Amino acid sequence: MDNFLHQLKRVIPKPVFHFFQPVYHWLLAFCGAVLYGFPSRGLTIIGVTGTNGKSTVVEMLHELFSAAGHKTASLSSVRFKIGDKEIENRFKMTMPGRFFVQKFLADAKKNGATHVILEVTSEGIKQFRHKFIYFSAAVLTNLTPEHIEAHGGFENYKKAKGELFCALGGRGISVVNLDDKNADYFLSFPARGRIGYSLEQNQGSRIKGQGLSRAISPARYEVNERGITLYFSDGWEVSAPLKGKFNAENMLAAIAVGDAFGVSHETMRKVFADFGGVPGRMEEIQGGGIRVIVDYAFTPNALRQVYETLRQRTRNKGQGKLICVFGAAGGGRDKWKRPELGKIAGEYCDHIIITNEDPYDENPRQIMEDVARGAALRSAPYEIIEDRRLAIRGALEDAKPGDTVIITGKGCESAIAVAHGKKISWDDRQVVREELARLVRL
Repeated sequence: MDNFLHQLKRVIPKPVFHFFQPVYHWLLAFCGAVLYGFPSRGLTIIGVTGTNGKSTVVEMLHELFSAAGHKTASLSSVRFKIGDKEIENRFKMTMPGRFFVQKFLADAKKNGATHVILEVTSEGIKQFRHKFIYFSAAVLTNLTPEHIEAHGGFENYKKAKGELFCALGGRGISVVNLDDKNADYFLSFPARGRIGYSLEQNQGSRIKGQGLSRAISPARYEVNERGITLYFSDGWEVSAPLKGKFNAENMLAAIAVGDAFGVSHETMRKVFADFGGVPGRMEEIQGGGIRVIVDYAFTPNALRQVYETLRQRTRNKGQGKLICVFGAAGGGRDKWKRPELGKIAGEYCDHIIITNEDPYDENPRQIMEDVARGAALRSAPYEIIEDRRLAIRGALEDAKPGDTVIITGKGCESAIAVAHGKKISWDDRQVVREELARLVRL
């Protein structure tokens, strides 16, 4: 149904479509809900939004609620899961069309699910994909500039994210990262309860007059090569074999939600001890003494966090170069961030290889040159290799034992999107394994 309507939309003159666009999206959402009998009724649905960390928090919450004895379903940019059954998300769209989402909720309910975790994007909200879904909770991970061109500015992007909290209608619980400078905005929406979480001490006092039900913050935390440990003042602690301060924030978001819905500390402790991360998110591939990391990061904030984490490791070890392979996702959009990505790489990387990612209908060379302009501003050593396999091969050939190669932008995605709606089968992780095996044979 969504595909048919998408084709129909293409034959409508653009000025006419844009004028009626809000009505069009609302009607699709309503029809999808009617067709599947408003399936969100009777379900505990938790929406997770933000710029970065959404998929990881969704996966964490799926594991927490499942371990607590609830039949759980989840929808994210990585996969669609109902209980132990899962399907890879191949849409190159985090929150698919309205009919798909409503059908997913109906299937989850039919299969006995009681709790559903949804990754909710600003583009999905813009197209009313969240409408007629009765949310029990809304979660904000963080907010930094993204999709600026599509929304017409950061404030519009923020307001789109705020629509998820507005959808609570005062009935649900809002869970907000107090370390984000936009926290007070998201806490301003009516809610049955407002929970703030913060990695830093006393951040709860920064939000004035918002009626926080609770502020959750560890007494201290550790992030090192062994993983992450959060120590709480009431005597319990939780550890996970994850990398980076950003994952400590993701853990805390999941803990705040779990706590609000009655998941015990002991259950949380057990789940996080075994939580090895999300496919394509700081996923490590070993070979020939070279450390290779594949990560989805494609926003400036996410890229900086990944590079900071890996750069800290090489400094602590006192050896090793950081070799970075990346491009800029989404041809025809978010052009503003291309030089920003290049500048960030120039701050942290010893060797930069700029490559092709998802050009869609745009000239891939132009995208790469836009990124290179930012790297040049930092006087950073870089090269452009359009063929992504050859770029990865070049990085691995350049690496020596003790070096780290970080490949970003695709993560566990299974295709590269090129012109005329075509997709080329692709998996960064598989290509890395193939190229490492090739090096061994040489």
